[in-house]
Amino acid sequence: MSTLLQCILNQNPVICATPTDPVLEYVYSSRAAYSTTPEVKAMDQALARKTWLAFCRGGMHAYADAYTDKPNLCIKTRGGTIHYHLFESILETKPKMICMVRDLRSILSSMEKLHRAGFEKHQGIVNHGEMKGTNTQKRVMAWLQSPPVGMALERLQQCFLEGINKEVLYVRAEDLTTHPVQQMNRIYDYLGMESFTHDFSNVEQSVKEDDSAYGLSDALHTIRSEVRPLKADYDQILGPQLCQWINQTQGWYQRQFGYLS
Repeated sequence: MSTLLQCILNQNPVICATPTDPVLEYVYSSRAAYSTTPEVKAMDQALARKTWLAFCRGGMHAYADAYTDKPNLCIKTRGGTIHYHLFESILETKPKMICMVRDLRSILSSMEKLHRAGFEKHQGIVNHGEMKGTNTQKRVMAWLQSPPVGMALERLQQCFLEGINKEVLYVRAEDLTTHPVQQMNRIYDYLGMESFTHDFSNVEQSVKEDDSAYGLSDALHTIRSEVRPLKADYDQILGPQLCQWINQTQGWYQRQFGYLS
């Protein structure tokens, strides 16, 4: 649903919203060099930190300038929130971060539907010889223990533990698709921007990415042009027992965002 939000934001002429973006990976690489390079270790450490942060800050601003001439760049990254303090140090300000959430049963149901639809192609999650990923329950358990779902859950829980969640705006996919005007106004208020009148009946797929690069379906982020309420079909796709197990094992998430009382 993050792709839907990006596509909606791209209707606003003063915003450029990206697909999943590598800027965090660029910072990772720079941080690795800063942490391990002998030349850095040999210099004054206060100066090393100051100049490295300036290097990253200048690089991020230059990246944004090269990416778009619009005044606001909304970068989509899977690791932004868990690295909130790193971005805060680099940018010398509290960054604005928006995190889309959805009923975990619906997320896993969607992934299972995509898996079933991709039967004509080899899918790495399945290994019949080793009996791995050979049924819905095994696939759900695997997704909960691996990227992107498992890692996202782990990072999200850590953000709440560290208090980072207080700086982040969480938007439920169910709310965005049911009350899009209200939710977009929440977003603009959080960003400190003027509201914009969006056309929720005709949202262009302005953001597209090939998730096969991550070993996932290349249809994972295909959106519908009309924003309309999501239908919960997880009981039919996953089965009631598995849905109950998800609520039990991931209850902290389900309760935190109002999917479980």
